[in-house]
Amino acid sequence: MTRRRTRIRLLPSLVATTLVLTAGTSALWIKTDGARAFTSESARRLTITRYPRTPPPALLEASDRRLFTLEKLHGRIIVVDFVYTNCPTVCVSLGSAFTRLQAALIESRRDDVHLLSIGFDIARDTPDALTAYGRRHLADPKRWTLARVASPRDLQPLLSAFGIVVISDEYGGFTHNAALHVVDHQGRLVRIFDTDDIDGVREFIGAKRGS
Repeated sequence: MTRRRTRIRLLPSLVATTLVLTAGTSALWIKTDGARAFTSESARRLTITRYPRTPPPALLEASDRRLFTLEKLHGRIIVVDFVYTNCPTVCVSLGSAFTRLQAALIESRRDDVHLLSIGFDIARDTPDALTAYGRRHLADPKRWTLARVASPRDLQPLLSAFGIVVISDEYGGFTHNAALHVVDHQGRLVRIFDTDDIDGVREFIGAKRGS
């Protein structure tokens, strides 16, 4: 009899626990976009794949001091990365990835694809610093433009549009997420790839040829 009463008393607790776990799992499913995006980075990429967006018309200053906006590049596919020229780690990998991608574009004669590295450290990513960064990574100016955001007021809206998070670190540098961002002929951000997924970028832009 005592065991039966104990089981009866435990039953509501078990039901409540089950409901809490179910609700928690459902919330996690919703929060992570159907359990397909367990991190903010994967969620960012999934969102762009589903809902391409047009970045704001930020004014950029190229390494040759020429001023332009992303709108001026419409009609071509643009692969964009975000760097700061004093970066000793992630940006070196980004530069190497662009070097490899540039070689692949030359080999496949893709004149309709352009590379764009945008420096977000406005104070230190000067035209001279950008030029030096380009030289280190063998950038061909005809295929790869290096630029910085010309106006501080344009910086955060541009970073937000691409989903770039930049946090100052204790060493005078920055911690930031890194990826290869594909902007299509219409000026829309349509896909995001890992920095080492050169084959993925090539396959994607190959499917976009002439579209």
